[in-house]
Amino acid sequence: MATPEGCRCRAASVRNNNNNSSSILYSILKSDRVEEEEEEETLHNLLQRTASSGPAWQQEPPRHQQACSCGATRRRGVLRSPQVTCKAASAILVKTLRFVKNVPCFRELPEDEQVVLIRSGWAPLLVLGLAQDRVDFETTETLEPSMLQRILTGEKSSPGTAQSEAAASAAGPSRGGGVSVADIETIKGFLKKCWSVDISTKEYAYLKGAVLFNPDLEGLRCFPYIQSLRREAHQALNEHIRLIHREDTTRFAKLLIALSMLQSISPSVVAQLFFKPIIGSINIEEVLMEMFYGK
Repeated sequence: MATPEGCRCRAASVRNNNNNSSSILYSILKSDRVEEEEEEETLHNLLQRTASSGPAWQQEPPRHQQACSCGATRRRGVLRSPQVTCKAASAILVKTLRFVKNVPCFRELPEDEQVVLIRSGWAPLLVLGLAQDRVDFETTETLEPSMLQRILTGEKSSPGTAQSEAAASAAGPSRGGGVSVADIETIKGFLKKCWSVDISTKEYAYLKGAVLFNPDLEGLRCFPYIQSLRREAHQALNEHIRLIHREDTTRFAKLLIALSMLQSISPSVVAQLFFKPIIGSINIEEVLMEMFYGK
């Protein structure tokens, strides 16, 4: 396959010159083997980013507010055990980035294309990792007062709250009030779906490949190549299922349905729920780029 015009990746020529070891099947499965010692070292560095000021869950304990009689509140939730869950999520983030880094097909792409794919894929890949490692979590519901409740109860709000209320709601989770209960239920629904299907390690690897190589993002110069990689991941998954689960004719469709559920999970929600308690106000994308490229 010819490399598309404007794409600087060497992937097409590499794949033509190599044998099966350059296929996405080999690349994805090979990259899914993680070195635990390096994981622990990188995880330690991530968790120490806020060591000087202490974990955010100690700085800003969730405040339970009395429900407004008019019902003008938004249901939100925070982790019940952030120390445990955030550490597990951080370990999976390290695994996820190492998985991506070790996929030769990915590293052959231009760096700016890699950045686009990482920023788009880190959250769904992380949630897939939560499912694979069977990380369950419990949340505690909080009540975030609406602008109407603040007015009726005389509660003071920060400057600009009235003007930014609608925009903040549309943009994602609030800074201190956890995330929407509906968003939490979406994540939990995805995890339960994966666990009910009992996805194997190889199947998770192929699903990760399908998520990572997303050709639907804007500005990709290597769109045809990335599209072919996703197609190969789907094909490899289907072939594996037909070989191992011959009697289950709906399994491939079930896994694709599970993947489609990831599209409704916002990266801002994942960052707010699983990482804000340990990195505070630090931008999660800055952490990702530092961990991946050392920048």
